[in-house]
Amino acid sequence: MDTTGTGPLTGPDGLARTPWAAADEFLRDYYDTEWGLPVYSEAELYERLVLEGFQAGLSWRLILSRRPAFRAAFAGFDPDAVAAFGTDDVERLANDATIIRNRRKIQAAIDNARATVALRAEGGLSGLIWSFRPADTPRPEVVEEIPTTSEESTQMSKALKKRGFKFVGPTTCFALMEAIGMVDTHLMGSHRRGCSGLWD
Repeated sequence: MDTTGTGPLTGPDGLARTPWAAADEFLRDYYDTEWGLPVYSEAELYERLVLEGFQAGLSWRLILSRRPAFRAAFAGFDPDAVAAFGTDDVERLANDATIIRNRRKIQAAIDNARATVALRAEGGLSGLIWSFRPADTPRPEVVEEIPTTSEESTQMSKALKKRGFKFVGPTTCFALMEAIGMVDTHLMGSHRRGCSGLWD
């Protein structure tokens, strides 16, 4: 299959997809069943925020393939459980070859759990993240038209950092927005365009 084009690519099943999901069966399944669908629960948003942070500088496929291991290592991404992690847990995780052994990102995941718990007093993580839903969404025809940041992702980043979150830059926040359907960056013509139900 030719994956050099920048527009939607049609797979063997006859369905058009954004190129990053067209050739790899693992990514295709994620794209078809999860990516771009709304997520509102605290634990699920915390998980996605942590995984997006771990992805910085790495491939999303690598992070996604290790998600079961991340879930096991981080107590199912229960913010209360991870918030209670101490130095022994950092050492345990830093020596866990099934995840990404980056101490700064491991500590950020713990700090983000604590920030998530603290944020409940302000209405919670979901309320804060979804408060940055934009009035409109991109409508890219080709990959080059997909943005990597937005005014809303920049403001979300600032709001999260102010509350103690780490590894939540504007690009990471925009990737989160894409993953949870807050913006729809499926290419026009993709069979998943509009799957969130939030945008035309």
